[in-house]
Amino acid sequence: MSDADAYETAHAEAHDNARGFAAFPARKGARTRGQTWWGQAWTEAVEDTSLSTEALKAGRSYARSGRLGPITVSPGRITAHAYDGETSFTTSVTFTELTEDEWDRLWERVTEHPSVLSDFLSGTLSPDLLEASEDARVRLLPGYGDLEGDCGCDEFEDPCSHAAALCYQASWLLDQDPSLLLLVRGRDLHQAQDDLKSALLMQALTGADDEEDTTPAPLPDGTPAQDAYATTPTPLPPLPPLPGPSARRSEPASGGIESDPLAPLVADAAARARELLAHLHGFRPSPPVPLDAWQDAVRIAATHPDPRAAARLREASDAPERFDRAVRAWQYGGLLGLDILETPWTPPHQDLARARTTLAADWAEDELPPLDLTDNRLTLTARGLQLRYGHDARWYPYRLESGEWWPSAAPHQDPADALAALLND
Repeated sequence: MSDADAYETAHAEAHDNARGFAAFPARKGARTRGQTWWGQAWTEAVEDTSLSTEALKAGRSYARSGRLGPITVSPGRITAHAYDGETSFTTSVTFTELTEDEWDRLWERVTEHPSVLSDFLSGTLSPDLLEASEDARVRLLPGYGDLEGDCGCDEFEDPCSHAAALCYQASWLLDQDPSLLLLVRGRDLHQAQDDLKSALLMQALTGADDEEDTTPAPLPDGTPAQDAYATTPTPLPPLPPLPGPSARRSEPASGGIESDPLAPLVADAAARARELLAHLHGFRPSPPVPLDAWQDAVRIAATHPDPRAAARLREASDAPERFDRAVRAWQYGGLLGLDILETPWTPPHQDLARARTTLAADWAEDELPPLDLTDNRLTLTARGLQLRYGHDARWYPYRLESGEWWPSAAPHQDPADALAALLND
């Protein structure tokens, strides 16, 4: 056993709350950065502290390669074995653990945020916990000076590509369990919850919380009872005459139209009318977007829970063969999604160049599939996949089905996320 391996073993054994995780398999073509809020926040923090973009790019490729072994997360350290051909070595990333004073300040701020407190005690780390930590001047996410790579390789960057890969895979772990962020700072979730409960108990015993003022508010001035009883009541106006009997009308035949889908349609019309009235009375800044007959039919079919409504609208439309694709486009992107389906356009050159740069940064050259660019559409012809750039600066994933391009997933700001959604589907 090497000195580094011996140190890692001793470090893990010294912490009963160290946790181990199975190695991640290769993820060819998948996204490297974390996908949840905490995973993304971790990734952004790690990338902000690195001085070498090339090491990060190499780390992303290495993280997807499946050449990191099982991961151990313990207070102040994340460790794994890295494999390069026949060579293996230990790589780790160390973090500054929080002091007792920093933990106390954090719990003091958490108790001032009821929603964060409730979520934390139930085992959930709310994103607002980060705001509470910043208020307490406590750093939870990695920052300058408290993240250091330690690897048996001969690279000079810090972190090296192997340690960077470990940081990216740590974001995948945070996607699954954000409480690991507490562990690398020195507390596992149960310890942290116990500390927080102790802080709450101490506040209750010392009266740290302000007691509520139970003094009743003074009653408003009113009319004395004797004056009210002495007042002569105003007589009520006479009742209006009763209406006469209405003429009986014969109802026309229904013609086979079901009546039960009509109620949601009436409610939809009322909701649209309410939006318009809200604008007219100054309660919303802009009126509802006007829709033509085709757009409104697609909207109703996409949002109406009864499939019979969609079937009738399809039959009545001018283009029933396009109707289902239009409905799916609306379900993923609303009116903008429908526009992306139907109308190509030419985006600014810098937007497309930025997209290519983003894709190249997330995939190695041998991993990125060849892309064909036409108007606002990046097409992976060999795989039958396509990204369409919208006027809202988002990328809409499409898939080729039976010779037609169909909307396939919700849009993303990042083209790499949109492409990963297609490749992982």
